[in-house]
This record gives sequence, structure tokens and C-alpha cells, in this order.
Amino acid sequence: MSPTQGTATPDRSARAARLTRAQRTALLKALADPKRFELLERIAKSSCPLGCTNAREALAIAPATLSHHIKELQTSGLIDVRREGKFHFLSIKPGVLDALAASLQSLSPTSCPGR
Repeated sequence: MSPTQGTATPDRSARAARLTRAQRTALLKALADPKRFELLERIAKSSCPLGCTNAREALAIAPATLSHHIKELQTSGLIDVRREGKFHFLSIKPGVLDALAASLQSLSPTSCPGR
């Protein structure tokens, strides 16, 4: 294995994971609502795509409210919605949370050169 083989993939994914300011703002706005954040947690903890019926029962909210929260999460780019007939299944979009975490981590202050 050459020295560059082990590092090529992380560099490529780091470049692909960059968020624009608008994307970052949309993600943070979507996560600011406690119910949406709870919904995202439910989706993330589910071992397979989460059905809307299960999500609604877990959150104890009206169908219209769930629909609104799903639309906000989907529009922000956090989740994918797969439709099968009249059923909808929710899953986290791959890489989006990692990109957001990296974006927030970049705000961490670096050490001063004199320290």
C-alpha cells in the first residue's frame, strides 16, 4: 500500500462534505425546533427507515404537524423520504450530519502561536 492510498479517500470525502453558508443556516434552523430535533433523533436511532406512522406515535403529534416537520427536515437536506404507495419512510441523508459537525468544529478556536 502506498502512503497516499490510505489518505486519498478521507481527503475526497472532506471536500465533498463542505456546506455552503446557506446550507449550514438551513440545517441549523431545521434543528432549532425541539420536535424536529426529536424526530431526527428517532430517525437516526431507527435501524431501518422509519415509517411516518411510527414517528407520529412516538412523538404524539397531529399528522399535519408531522408532515410540516418532515417537510422542513427534507427541505433543509437532513433527511430523505422514500414513498411506497401511501406509506412514507424517513432516513438520514448520508454525510450531512458529519458535514455539519465539521463545519461547527471549524469554529473552535485554535491555539495562539505564543502559547
